Amino acid sequence: MTREFTPADAAPQDFAGMAALVTGGASGIGAATAGLLVARGARVAVLDRDIKGAPHGTLALEADVTDDAGVRDAVGRAVRELGALHTLVSNAGIGAVGTVEDNDDAEWHRVLDVNVLGMVRTARHALPHLRQAAAERPGHVSITHTCSIAATAGLPQRALYSAAKGAVLSLTRAMAADHVREGVRVNCVNPGTADTPWIGRLLARADDPESERAALEARQPMGRLVASDEVAAAIAYLASPSAAAVTGTALAVDGGMQGLRLRPTMSRSTT
Repeated sequence: MTREFTPADAAPQDFAGMAALVTGGASGIGAATAGLLVARGARVAVLDRDIKGAPHGTLALEADVTDDAGVRDAVGRAVRELGALHTLVSNAGIGAVGTVEDNDDAEWHRVLDVNVLGMVRTARHALPHLRQAAAERPGHVSITHTCSIAATAGLPQRALYSAAKGAVLSLTRAMAADHVREGVRVNCVNPGTADTPWIGRLLARADDPESERAALEARQPMGRLVASDEVAAAIAYLASPSAAAVTGTALAVDGGMQGLRLRPTMSRSTT
């Protein structure tokens, strides 16, 4: 009797025996990451405000990263039910559009609370469990932050978002220095413009969604948006035992946006 082949059959089982927690794991990049970690053998908990989209096979925990007590309780439950914690993927975040004149203090506080302090709160409660796991399985313990190309490239109409992601990049490097001797690696991924629900909502509000999407695609040298699965694959690499010597690193998944400077294409007249 033959069995239908599925993508999970081809996935390496390099996360077998490991437990992971993914914040913002019920949609977009977070859901893609949680699903990939499950396929590669991990026991995975998802922390999100809305858990309806949590991938099959994950432990879905409803919590808001702006609520310290809620994060503490969710991390504790994840560890109790999964038996340990080896991998934290801090992915929860929100977007913001505009110059420094366009967002008031309340919006700055809101975005920084989610995108920066949300990672701080989650790490604060996860680190005791990560240290314990590192003592038992050296090289297998990590924190990976979802950062952004906005942390390293000046993008128009993204002042608040860029400030938040710049803080995430600095936080990543500082935490890597703080925890490297404890056996906890800390890295981040810097996606370019990714095809996520937030970008979908941004395009829906545009006067001409098709033209706006074409403009976002054109500013990345590969000429397309980054897929959530591609970012998830980078996160999985940084969290995997294969990256045991990698810490304090920002891995760009941006279609060449940060590093490439292509000449404009020139049309040639024909005679």
